[in-house]
Amino acid sequence: MECVLKKFGSYENFEEVTGGTVLPKSQVWATVRKYLQKEGCVGEVVVRLSDELLSQAVMMVESCRPTLTINLAGARQHWLEGMLRHEIGTHYLRGVNNSFQPWATAEGRKQFGLKPANPTEEGLASLHSVLLRKQPYLWRAALLYYTVFHAGSMSFSQLFGHVARFVQHPDVRWEYCLRAKRGQTDTSQPGCFSKDQVYLDGILRILRHRRNIDFKMLTSLGKVSYEDVEKLRHLTVIHNARVPHFMRDQDRYLQHLEHIVAVNKVDDLTLQQLLP
Repeated sequence: MECVLKKFGSYENFEEVTGGTVLPKSQVWATVRKYLQKEGCVGEVVVRLSDELLSQAVMMVESCRPTLTINLAGARQHWLEGMLRHEIGTHYLRGVNNSFQPWATAEGRKQFGLKPANPTEEGLASLHSVLLRKQPYLWRAALLYYTVFHAGSMSFSQLFGHVARFVQHPDVRWEYCLRAKRGQTDTSQPGCFSKDQVYLDGILRILRHRRNIDFKMLTSLGKVSYEDVEKLRHLTVIHNARVPHFMRDQDRYLQHLEHIVAVNKVDDLTLQQLLP
């Protein structure tokens, strides 16, 4: 977050310079169609556009069909494909791969003694959001974590004032504070909804172990933690596993991760200290 402010002066300037313009519906549809073709998912995913979503996008199963709802306000020219890598290239494809595995059910996960899919799932998806950007700052994941942390000791109004250092626009700041305080019956009291810390948590764990993770296998195994890959490697059904286009060249994929580490000034020593 400090890197972004130092380079761009404000979040609003960062968003404008690196995100580009908000796309009209016609261009959103065109970008989505092109991405679905890249991943061989045409006709598999229902896509909806919304003006009322709290998050940037959400992937759910509705009426037995995978459905992606996109927030039009966040559909920016240079960021939309990153959102599609997050929702379809990560969540959807890992879900499809998971459905073929012996641990596809809750009972199966228990039988194999699997760790929870998070924070790996959301960490991986968040990295994929910025993976191919020239300036892959982990701003959103960091600000979500930061806002939740301070919500635990602040009222809504205190939090709203505190976050102003990083986000000046009141509507955007309101959304971050609302996410951190959702579920609280009295927002004048300290308290938070901590789920939004999972993104940065997962990112840092994956970056910490990036050179030792078999990312293709991690995706092929489905909704599993990177910590379970070696245990499951010889049990997986991979003849029909689907790997997103941006992960097929593992050397190039690792280069992108190294670039993310360098741009965000998160060196290996710091990662080792954070996660011994």
